[in-house]
Amino acid sequence: MSNNDNSLVIEELAFAYPDGNQALYGVNLKIKRGERVALLGPNGAGKTTLILHLNGILSSGHGRVFVAGKLVDSSDKAALKQIRSKVGIVFQDPDDQLFMPTVGQDVAFGPYNMGLRDSELNKVVENSLALVGMLEYKDRPPHHLSFGQRRRVAVATVLAMKPEILVLDEPSSNLDPASRRELADILRSLDITMIMVTHDLPYANELCERALILSGGVIAADGKTSDLLKDSALLKKHRLELPVGFTL
Repeated sequence: MSNNDNSLVIEELAFAYPDGNQALYGVNLKIKRGERVALLGPNGAGKTTLILHLNGILSSGHGRVFVAGKLVDSSDKAALKQIRSKVGIVFQDPDDQLFMPTVGQDVAFGPYNMGLRDSELNKVVENSLALVGMLEYKDRPPHHLSFGQRRRVAVATVLAMKPEILVLDEPSSNLDPASRRELADILRSLDITMIMVTHDLPYANELCERALILSGGVIAADGKTSDLLKDSALLKKHRLELPVGFTL
């Protein structure tokens, strides 16, 4: 399979922070177009470090990252801008992404800065809000929305950029059961490559057929999500736990 058949290819990625903390020790990974993959692992495993390499926020002196067949090269500013439009990250706290007076202006922010205007811009905004069931809230101030609604708008701000890869950081955190289910339905409906960083193992099982366990800066397991979650010894070794009473 060529790199063009994959949304993401990572080759021998290693990274150490300036204080000497080695976060990644040679990660190799391929994710096909349209795959939904859960990235699991204990705190401090290197999950955030790995994700921040996908759009060049962090760059490594060792290894290579390709998004949609293009090398992520932090020294090439024009190429990096293009890559960053292809990797959309939805942060854990939606308020980190919502800062405009209205929902519609928040969703328009990225496409506007990429050059869209007028009816073309409005169409992208409305389509993105419709995908997450929030079109009727287009003219509302984000701070008037519930937490779950704000998270859906945060997803829309990323979808408006038409990314190759949608990265979600703990998407189910702080959601009530109804909001959790509504978001799952939305994410399941999207035709996009998805990487979900989560400690919520049932949510990972519900939405992602494939899962990776990142532990100690390396990929310790890669397989069908349900198979990994049935391996109690594997979960215990990497400080992962299913909720009491949850069965596969």
